[in-house]
Amino acid sequence: MTSSQDTIVAIATAPGAGGVGIVRLSGPAALAIAKAVCTRTLSPRRAYHVRFRDADGGTIDDGIALSFPGPASFTGEDVVELQAHGSPVVLQQLVARACALGARLARPGEFSERAFLNHKLDLAQAEAIADLIAASDARAARAARRSLEGVFSERVDAIGQSLLALRVHVEAAIDFADESIDTLGGEQVRARLSETRQRLQTLIVDAERGRKLRDGVHAVIVGPPNAGKSSLLNALAGSDRAIVTDVAGTTRDTLRETIRLDGLELHLVDTAGLRDGGDAIEREGMRRARAELERADVALAVVDARDPDAGRAAIADGIAGVGTVLWIHNKADLLASVPPDDGDRVYVSAAEGIGLDRLHVRLRSLAGETASEGGDGEFSARARHVDALHRAADHAAAAGDQLQYEQLELAAEELRLAHDALGDITGRLSADDMLGHIFSTFCIGK
Repeated sequence: MTSSQDTIVAIATAPGAGGVGIVRLSGPAALAIAKAVCTRTLSPRRAYHVRFRDADGGTIDDGIALSFPGPASFTGEDVVELQAHGSPVVLQQLVARACALGARLARPGEFSERAFLNHKLDLAQAEAIADLIAASDARAARAARRSLEGVFSERVDAIGQSLLALRVHVEAAIDFADESIDTLGGEQVRARLSETRQRLQTLIVDAERGRKLRDGVHAVIVGPPNAGKSSLLNALAGSDRAIVTDVAGTTRDTLRETIRLDGLELHLVDTAGLRDGGDAIEREGMRRARAELERADVALAVVDARDPDAGRAAIADGIAGVGTVLWIHNKADLLASVPPDDGDRVYVSAAEGIGLDRLHVRLRSLAGETASEGGDGEFSARARHVDALHRAADHAAAAGDQLQYEQLELAAEELRLAHDALGDITGRLSADDMLGHIFSTFCIGK
């Protein structure tokens, strides 16, 4: 990471022209640079109407200047904001003037990175800033805001403290190797570990919901050839995105489309039909279809409503590893009568538009759009957070197994690994290269 002794500068508002544009500085020379640009001293947290001057004393623009001396600032360092007219030319002139006075251009996310390094935010909160900026609807913005306020971090820290307390107890018991752990409060330790594991599983469910809210749901449309998968994609997308013919095996590659259902972002992937045989190109398409299924949140298994059993047999192996499968009996318009939906089955006709409203409702339900909508417990999360929680859960389970056999050293080590996995979420134990990767995805000026 670049030295935090540098003073950094960047345009903090979106690219393009606007009514107001903001140039932000942070670092030890921020106040001195602002004094030179504004030709006056700025009192903390007070707005001044000033003229921004170039090196020759000429006026670059007039606007508002504010200062926030550290550590009572976003980054924990001295911060200055120069609010000028939102002309890209004017803002670039202010940046160039600051650089001439000793600042350097900020890297993407460097302001938030410094806030993290100065303990103003933990890593999950810092990531929530980027999530809030990128939020595509009110619910995603609300969830990101709650993560930024520390809702997610507080739950992670609470479980981490519980694991740490258990580890301390177990390691203390190691010093009494001749005693049974039950005489040293072993039953209480097992009960507390069981309760902690339950809280961890609940957090995993909530974090997975937050991940889907942030990233959208990865739904793979799969089925035998000529079941109407591409017709279904077109119907859900509301346009002719996929080629549709009566020839089996028309779709050879994956086709992607993102749709929104009442604020829910659904990433649909149409795939080649799964069957035995086929030419080399079709076999490659089927390989890609199976690769998509390996990381799918939901499999939309499309079969011909006239012979659903044959369709199920053709794709049974492909969907075996997918946690959630919705069976879509397509071409229901060709049946003598359309049966009611039952359990995990929905009867539709993609070509005629029959049953699509019911399918939308089911898709929202599968993605967590149920009674929890707008709930106070929502927060945004990322795939790496969910992965870390699963690792913590696995180590906590292993610790429980070791306690059963009174392998205290091994149990203590598993508890340490579980605690460390949670530390990856908040950044307490993260390596510099991971931090650099995360903050590089942020906007410049944030």
